[in-house]
Amino acid sequence: QVRLTESGGGLVQAGGSLRLSCVASGRSFSADVMGWVRQAPGKEREFVAAIKWIGDQEYWSNYGNSVKGRFTISQDAANNMVYLRMNSLKPEDTAVYYCVAAASITDVTQPSQYSLWGQGTQVTVSS
Repeated sequence: QVRLTESGGGLVQAGGSLRLSCVASGRSFSADVMGWVRQAPGKEREFVAAIKWIGDQEYWSNYGNSVKGRFTISQDAANNMVYLRMNSLKPEDTAVYYCVAAASITDVTQPSQYSLWGQGTQVTVSS
């Protein structure tokens, strides 16, 4: 059974930075795409970022409009890890951030297409 485990969330002031980490564990883990989805209280799940790699090299990455230029997704393929570096954080970035993965996906910006989810990590940005 494959499991995704996030870490790195916390409380930060506006303008600050955080780095989230996600490790995939389990037998025969293989994902076409991994990424991050967030959900703020009372709001729908929102695509944040996704990454696809071939071998140990990034093939492409994709970002939600609200985080472009501020967030960076990266991977450590050898260790089945994905990271999300978040800079210039805003109060509206406050949410639970979920690590997600999909073995096959057609639209990486649609949270419903990710079949594997972590338990989530809380990010709170104070003004």
